[in-house]
Amino acid sequence: MTTIAVIGATGTVGSRVAARLKGRGITMVEITRAHGVDLISGQGLSQALEAVAVVIDVSNPVPTDKSDLTHTIATAYHNLVGACASNAVQRIVALTIAGIDDPVFDEFPYYVAKRMAKEIVLNGPIPATVVKSTQLHEFATDPAAVNCTDDEVIVEDWLIQPIAADTVADVLVEAAIGQRRAPRTITGPQEVRLPELTSKLLALQGDRRRVRTVQPSLAALSGGGLLAPDHAIVLGPNIDAWLNSQTVDGARNQPLGDESTEPPPAQDAPHFSRV
Repeated sequence: MTTIAVIGATGTVGSRVAARLKGRGITMVEITRAHGVDLISGQGLSQALEAVAVVIDVSNPVPTDKSDLTHTIATAYHNLVGACASNAVQRIVALTIAGIDDPVFDEFPYYVAKRMAKEIVLNGPIPATVVKSTQLHEFATDPAAVNCTDDEVIVEDWLIQPIAADTVADVLVEAAIGQRRAPRTITGPQEVRLPELTSKLLALQGDRRRVRTVQPSLAALSGGGLLAPDHAIVLGPNIDAWLNSQTVDGARNQPLGDESTEPPPAQDAPHFSRV
C-alpha cells in the first residue's frame, strides 16, 4: 500500500489533508516540528521519509528570527527535494499561492521566496505536481492581514477570491491518490474585500467589535493582484455557504483573535504550517 507523507500536517490545509487520508485508510506519515522534523535544518527529514511513496507539501518553513527569508525557504526546499531523492520518493504534490508570479509582487519578499520554492520542487529530480490556490476563506482571521485589539479588528484591504481549505485539501488528496500530474490552479467562486469577509465572520461569531480598514503595504494586494487567472478551476462553496458550514465547535465558537494555532509572521499566508 502506498505511504503518503504530509509535510505541514498541523496547518490549516495540512490537518484537513491528514484527516482525509486517515479516513480513506491510507498509510500516512505526519511531518511537523512537533514530530521532531525540521525542514530548515533538515533534522529528522530523511528518516521520516523512509518507505514514503508520495509527499504532499503544505509546509511554511519561514524563519522564526531575523534570518534571510529567501535563503531560509530555499534551504528548506533543497533539503526537502534532496531527502525525497535519497529515499526514492516517487512524486511530490506541492501547494503554492496563485498569482504570486506576477511582477507586481517582486517587492514582496514572502511571495518571491514562495516562487523560488516552487521552482526548486519543479526543477528537482522527483516528478512534481503543483497546485496553485488563491487565498482561503480562513484568511479572514489570518494575522498576516488582520490585527485584533480589545476594541476593534484592523483589517488590510486585500481583494481576494477565496476558496475553502476543505476544498483545497480535497484537490491535494485527489492529486496524490489519483496520480494527477498536470498542474492545477484553483479558486473560489466570488471576489471579496477582506474587511467584508472578516466582518461576516465576526457577525457569525456574535463579535461586535468594529472593523477598521487599512491599506496594505503593497498596492497590488488591494488592486486585484491575487485574483484568479482566467484558466483557474472554480470550486465551491461560496462565501455564504462556507460561513453556514462552520460548526459549533469551529468558527462560531472561537472568537476572532483567539486562534489556537501559532500565528504566522508578517507576509505569511494561511495555507501552511511551519515545519
